[in-house]
Amino acid sequence: MTTPDSDGPLADQLLRLTRRVHRIQKRHLAQRGLGITPAQSRLLRTLAHCDAPPRMADLAERLEVVPRAVTTLVDALEVGGKVRRVPDPTNRRVIRIELTDDGHKALLELHGARRLAAEEILAPLTSEQRELLGGLLDTLVEGAVDGVPERGRTC
Repeated sequence: MTTPDSDGPLADQLLRLTRRVHRIQKRHLAQRGLGITPAQSRLLRTLAHCDAPPRMADLAERLEVVPRAVTTLVDALEVGGKVRRVPDPTNRRVIRIELTDDGHKALLELHGARRLAAEEILAPLTSEQRELLGGLLDTLVEGAVDGVPERGRTC
């Protein structure tokens, strides 16, 4: 006899919420007219958290995508003036990716779009519910794989 999947409905809710967040963020990005996709936005945010300009391979690992996907994202962002390829100062064969001034400005716009999207999503919740949700999300984000908390990676 099989047991019912008690976490199934919760998993479905999480997936629906994730899709809703994505749709709302995409709409807010489009309203700002930045011409930046959610994937490009994620790459820009990742670059902003790196201590030094990363290599393409570092970005691919950090974003958990294949290197070719990063190349496509960087190409588009470079054409838009948001990032630039720069030579590594210690190894001329290595190319690193860094944010431009326009990239930093775009990040500020992206931050605003994300904040508006979050406000829209959280609007139905009371402050007590938001506090409770924040604690629950912290637990899920910090998570544990095989009993070991997941650590944030740097580039």
